[in-house]
Amino acid sequence: MSATEVHAPAGLLDRPHHDGSDAYVLERPDELGGEATVRLRVPRASAVEAVVLRAVRDGEPHTVRAEVDEETETETWWRATFPITNPSTRYRWLLSGGPLGYAWANGRGLYGHDVADADDFVLPLDRGGPDWHLASAVYEIFPDRFARGGVETEPPGWVVPRDWDERPTGRGPRTPYEWFGGDLRGIEQHLDHIESLGVNVLYLTPTFPGGSTHRYDASSFDRIDPLLGGDEALDSLLRTAHDRGLRVLGDLTLNHTGDKHEWFSTERSFYYFDDGLPNGYADWLGVGTLPKLNWNSPELRNRMTSVVRRWLDAGLDGWRIDVANMTGRHGREEHAHDIARLVRGAMEPDQLLVAEHGHDFRSDLAGGGWHGAMNYAGFLRPVWQWLRRDELPDDLRNHFWGTPVGLPRLGGRVVATSMQAFRAGVPWQSLLHSWTLLDSHDTARFRTVAGSRDRHEVGIGLQTTMPGVPMVFAGDELGLEGDWGEDARRTMPWNRLDEWDERLLETYRRLLALRRSAPALARGGLRHAWIGEEAIAYLRETENDRLLCLAARSSHPPVRLSLAALGARELEPLLGGDARCTAGTATLPGDGPAFHVWRLSDG
Repeated sequence: MSATEVHAPAGLLDRPHHDGSDAYVLERPDELGGEATVRLRVPRASAVEAVVLRAVRDGEPHTVRAEVDEETETETWWRATFPITNPSTRYRWLLSGGPLGYAWANGRGLYGHDVADADDFVLPLDRGGPDWHLASAVYEIFPDRFARGGVETEPPGWVVPRDWDERPTGRGPRTPYEWFGGDLRGIEQHLDHIESLGVNVLYLTPTFPGGSTHRYDASSFDRIDPLLGGDEALDSLLRTAHDRGLRVLGDLTLNHTGDKHEWFSTERSFYYFDDGLPNGYADWLGVGTLPKLNWNSPELRNRMTSVVRRWLDAGLDGWRIDVANMTGRHGREEHAHDIARLVRGAMEPDQLLVAEHGHDFRSDLAGGGWHGAMNYAGFLRPVWQWLRRDELPDDLRNHFWGTPVGLPRLGGRVVATSMQAFRAGVPWQSLLHSWTLLDSHDTARFRTVAGSRDRHEVGIGLQTTMPGVPMVFAGDELGLEGDWGEDARRTMPWNRLDEWDERLLETYRRLLALRRSAPALARGGLRHAWIGEEAIAYLRETENDRLLCLAARSSHPPVRLSLAALGARELEPLLGGDARCTAGTATLPGDGPAFHVWRLSDG
């Protein structure tokens, strides 16, 4: 070994491991009263003498002694079976004897002291979202900025017309009203591009009429905005997309409407009217045009479930719920979980329900409601912190997603720990049905954050190979930039092909194709093999498909991993460079920024 090469540190591949993927959860019941069987992987070098599973039943912890299920030359699998008497069961493992002595294994890792229940593994009866979603890639479209399709209609008086090739003002009194004229027909006319990218699910930001071009201030949920082509244009887009095998998701605000909504002047019980409030009613974050809905109203619940069903019956394949983290929460009132279950109950099993949540989404994914969340906290934030450019635009230097201290630059160890923290305490299927995103219409563009194509490509690699479904904001694949959310809502440069980053586009195509073809990336578990400041290596694994990924933000000493610990004899390159396998060791490249993927085989 040369002085610059490093071995994987003890505690990664040499660490006991469990997650909620199929390799570790062998059986789960469909009804209360059944039994679940789970397994723990323990390297034989740990010399563990006994393993106990601790599960909480009706609020009280119970223990089950695990038994050896399988042994190989390098590891021992322990198995435990326990009854499921609650809709969601939290559990963790206790290991005793050998070098570990006394250690708890939960969703955050391995601890030599007693731990709290919040980070335990979670096994719900709820099987999670539809299977088709797991093998998908999502493409977010902000309709006004995607493509003009020739819709002819008289715009309302609030509209501020803009030329297609102009940049949004970004900030100012005209910003919400700038109209570039994109419509649903324009989306339909560019489905060839969407298909060629490799995505198969379209997520459209709101298409209901409103008083702005973002349309989160809906004036009705009963029709599609005429500026977008109306109901007929949506029907045509849905039929054409479905004929191509594409699915389409809508965007619904359950937290608020616009102040011009049909209900606001006629249905007083639907809102929180209060003369003691600045605007005379509760609203979203002090924005008076967005009055907050009062879910104490039985009639509001009936109306909203009717809205959910109506547009699903019209052909939508699911919903993204805006501001889901605030929906049903107001002062002492807490209806969030009831609302999630209510909406889910109005949907068919093969329809998708994803929540917008910019912070700690874990308690909202308890099962039976949202299938998953937009993973800002556990994916976007740490990826930005790891891959950010040296010199940031003023907005990112001074402010970052609710924190007035800007975007820090952090090392791989801290970033991996942060990601793990947000995976803990959540059902595995909820993580798999959550969206890994590098940006959205509410954030700066990732290309601006990363500052280079090379780091952007590392971000795409993480996005397409970490647990979750990748969501790409339209234009990311071309290298569009933007310093903040409104600035990032630039139009697609359909007629400016010289501005397209063709190499980046090809990287998106290759990685999205890999994501949609590899079972390990759709359903597999996650184990870290190496974590350094500049490079992170991890395994995604199912029983029949095992991938090793290496993300590097800069050049680093080559990483050497034991082939025995990897459970492989050969590493087949799928993306990036070759790995050198000699004398029982795999040596991974040290170049960077770079992203590599290998398939593990027995030779």
